[in-house]
Amino acid sequence: MASESIDAKPVSKWCATDVPDLSGKVAIVTGANSGIGYEATKVLAAKGAHVVMACRSVDKCTLAVEKIKREVEHASLTAMKLELGDLSSVRGFASAFKEEHNSLDILCNNAAIMQAPKGVTVDGFETHLGVNHLGHFALTGLLINTILNTKNSRVVTVSSNAHKMGRFDFDDLKLDKSYGRTSAYARSKLANLLFAYDLQRKLESCGSSSISVAAHPGYAATNLQITGPGMGGGKLLVWIYKLLNRVMAQSAEMGALPILYAATAKDVVGADYIAPGGLGEWRGYPKKSMSSNASYDKDLAKKIWEISKDLTKISYGVLSEPVKDNK
Repeated sequence: MASESIDAKPVSKWCATDVPDLSGKVAIVTGANSGIGYEATKVLAAKGAHVVMACRSVDKCTLAVEKIKREVEHASLTAMKLELGDLSSVRGFASAFKEEHNSLDILCNNAAIMQAPKGVTVDGFETHLGVNHLGHFALTGLLINTILNTKNSRVVTVSSNAHKMGRFDFDDLKLDKSYGRTSAYARSKLANLLFAYDLQRKLESCGSSSISVAAHPGYAATNLQITGPGMGGGKLLVWIYKLLNRVMAQSAEMGALPILYAATAKDVVGADYIAPGGLGEWRGYPKKSMSSNASYDKDLAKKIWEISKDLTKISYGVLSEPVKDNK
């Protein structure tokens, strides 16, 4: 994985109709009841996959299931509760999934919270890092044997352009010394990429056909810009985002395309990073791109992995073996 930038051109208007047939495939999409998660779920289901919609609210998820089925008559969907900010919920979800399924072709680590006020998860982790990274780290680890036992399976981790601003102070993981809504979110999105690329290195090391890839949706108009900023009385921030969503953002359908490309396109390989192809990667059809230099830092990734493993108490089994340096 090179860290230098590349001038990759977007795949010529690759869109939802280019997603291949997914009949017989099983997918999980976290945060599937709204935004890009909802749009990705709808396309995966339309192409024949059975999609488990992993959401905080089962009621909202059930409504989303009904809505999709009105548009996609043959959609095969299951609504399941998953609270990424509560490791007991993550364990419960993974256990329930494995009772019903012995394969997992696509795991889409999509759900996120953005620019929320300072807080902690049920397990005491800083909210953004706990929900966006540690929850997905735990979920992937609990499902890793099912993933490894599914030929050519994919783990897709959704990041953000904001990862470029991400920084880690390992003496202040809870951000007690200094807290900023944007910096907390950016740090979690950098963690997403460090995890995605390190997971790929571990998959390669054990000779698995499974791959780990990453994507970001650009600036898509979703509830993400409203929910977190609106917490703690952030009315001005919400107003600004509502205005930006109207004049600058692309649709959630377009925002879902990089995720769908990462999850299904035949030319995708491990550690690929899929982004919108427009100016600044804020909008447009998907293309292969490069993330920040920091996201490819193997030493930083190793440290984040070990910290994540210690905090979540999740073992990755065979993937916990030391990774061979392929330099």
